[in-house]
Amino acid sequence: MSSDEPQVQEIQEVRVDVANLYREEVYTDLRVATIRVLVPVKLDGSHDASRETLFSGQTTLLSQAGPLPVECAIEAKSLQEAAAKFPQAMKEAVDRLIEEAREIRRREASRIVVPGGPLPGAGGLRGGGMPGGGILGGGGPR
Repeated sequence: MSSDEPQVQEIQEVRVDVANLYREEVYTDLRVATIRVLVPVKLDGSHDASRETLFSGQTTLLSQAGPLPVECAIEAKSLQEAAAKFPQAMKEAVDRLIEEAREIRRREASRIVVPGGPLPGAGGLRGGGMPGGGILGGGGPR
């Protein structure tokens, strides 16, 4: 196994990281905004003041392809601050998603397609795996 491959653990080896426990709280306006608060806790469930509380925002956008869930971290010290920063954090997350989609589109558009080469997703078969080069009804010499 190379060092780049993810480590696979047996189910018996999976352990809870008791030094990194959080209590999750979820707040929503029942319209568009959900704010998740991860409060650091000790193993006994009491607040762990030595670690920072984490905030994240979630919403769902309607796209041409259907609902698109969006989630982002919010740098905040309180729920009030997280709620105030929610719109800007979502805007930045959506901007990143749009840029990632543009980059994927650019990469796909710049791919070199060799005529007569294997079709993407055709399992390496030329002409879609059809007899006679993929033309229905044969089309080739018999």
